[in-house]
Amino acid sequence: MHIQDVLLFVPVLLFSVIAHEYAHGYAALKQGDTTALSLGRLTWNPIKHIDPFMTVLLPALLFYTTKGAVVLGGAKPVPVNPRNYRNYKRGDIIVSLAGVATNLTIAVASMILFVGIGLIGRTAAAAEPTLAILQAMMFNALRLNLVLVAFNLIPIPPLDGSHVVKYLLPLRLAVYYQQVGRYGLVVLILLLGFGSRFLSLWMMPALKFGGFLFGWAEPFSLPSLAQWLM
Repeated sequence: MHIQDVLLFVPVLLFSVIAHEYAHGYAALKQGDTTALSLGRLTWNPIKHIDPFMTVLLPALLFYTTKGAVVLGGAKPVPVNPRNYRNYKRGDIIVSLAGVATNLTIAVASMILFVGIGLIGRTAAAAEPTLAILQAMMFNALRLNLVLVAFNLIPIPPLDGSHVVKYLLPLRLAVYYQQVGRYGLVVLILLLGFGSRFLSLWMMPALKFGGFLFGWAEPFSLPSLAQWLM
């Protein structure tokens, strides 16, 4: 782990997790809930979204202990009130999946930008070293956002995937299922600490998709890129 890895990773992490939470708030607004807007959380100001544990401590700890192999983080959850949705069930699903849809979009867009940066670098040799840094950030954006997609779809309350799974369960079982959310953070910490095999299997489809996207973009890599990749 080097300081350059941190500098290339932190801006990508902040943008990705803030975009995730902003998407939740914006989707809630479109579904009829103004809670996030009225509390000043429908903003791109990072100070409003930083959570000491999820945004700073957790990713730093994972980055250090795994030497950059596994990095997860999040922003302070945007408050929403599902009772304000015009249609409770549909609104809950849309708002819950808005964050992962945004991260998926960022992942795909990052590879499109990767190709565009590579094309520019081939015609502007003097700017190639700087553009290679931007390509490295796009690679980090691809990897991080697909990990965020997969992680947030794990059906453990209160992660986004649980808001879909609960509607597939009988009502009585769904109530018990949602109550697990009281201990969700503890379960997630245990999963991160002892569930590496499960996480590897769960993340595999997302990482394979990432490999497919990067395989398409890799021919446009700039010569200086290799020195910036973690």
